[in-house]
Amino acid sequence: MKLVVGLGNPGQRYARTRHNAGFRIAECFAARHAIPLDAERFGAHFGRGCIVPPAGEPVDVGVLEPQGFMNRSGDAVALALSMLPVEDPSRDLLVTLDDVDLPFGRLRLRPGGGAAGHKGLAHLIERLGRDDLPRLRFGIGRPLTPIDTAAWVLERFSPEQEQALPELVASAADAIDAWLGEGLEAAMNRYNRAAGRSEDPVGIEE
Repeated sequence: MKLVVGLGNPGQRYARTRHNAGFRIAECFAARHAIPLDAERFGAHFGRGCIVPPAGEPVDVGVLEPQGFMNRSGDAVALALSMLPVEDPSRDLLVTLDDVDLPFGRLRLRPGGGAAGHKGLAHLIERLGRDDLPRLRFGIGRPLTPIDTAAWVLERFSPEQEQALPELVASAADAIDAWLGEGLEAAMNRYNRAAGRSEDPVGIEE
C-alpha cells in the first residue's frame, strides 16, 4: 500500500493559508481519483482507493490529512503506519507540504533529508525516528518586506496567487501520479523544475 500524507492545520481558520498547501495537494489528488476523505481515523481525515496511474499497475493508495495542529502531524502518521499495510515508508510514503524557501509554485521532490525548519515535517521525522521519508515540497515563497515567517505562512495567498493555484496544485497532483506509476526518481526528473509562474516575485498581498 502507498500512503500520501498532506500536512496542514485543521479548521476553516487555516483552510486557505499558505501553510495548508499540503492539504490542498492531497485533496486535489484524492478528488481526481474519487477517494473521499470522509473517514475519521488515526486522528486524521482518511480515504483509500485503488488507483491506476497513467503509467504502471493498479495501486492501493491511502490519503491522510492529520487533524492535530501542524507541529503534531507525526502522531497521526505514526498511528496510521502502525495499522496500515505500508511496507516501507522510504518507498511507499509521500508527504506533501509547503516550503518558504522555494519560489511560489515551484515543486521539489526529495527522497529524504532534514525538515528545513518545517515543524510538521520535523515532528513526523521525530515520531518515526527516520528522515528517509519522500516528500513533495510546494513553494510558497518569502515576502519581499520584513515579516515573521510564522505569520507569513498563516496568511492567505495573494489574489493573483490564488488564481494561479488550481493549475499549480494540479501539477503537484500530477507529480504524485508520476511517483505512483513510475517511481520517485522519474517523478523527480520531471517535476523538480519551475512550474507555472514560479519565477515571479512573491510579495505581501495588498
